[in-house]
Amino acid sequence: MADMRGIAQWVMRSGKRIAITVLGFGLVIGGIVLLVLPGPGLLVVVAGLAVLATEYAWARHALDETKRRARGAKNRFLRRNNSGE
Repeated sequence: MADMRGIAQWVMRSGKRIAITVLGFGLVIGGIVLLVLPGPGLLVVVAGLAVLATEYAWARHALDETKRRARGAKNRFLRRNNSGE
């Protein structure tokens, strides 16, 4: 009986992490599918990384790198458009 109680406590503690993992990977996979189908694929992938980043350091690192690259692309785009005027 004590064994079952311990298992139940572990499942309750791990439930949030399991739900975040399933939801996050679901969004990432859905975003990858939307990269070839019509839809906001990159945004859905980033949303999945944001969900995963709440529990996993590797996802936080990937999200930070994605944000850094997006800022760089925005700055390059703005420089090109401003220099041509």
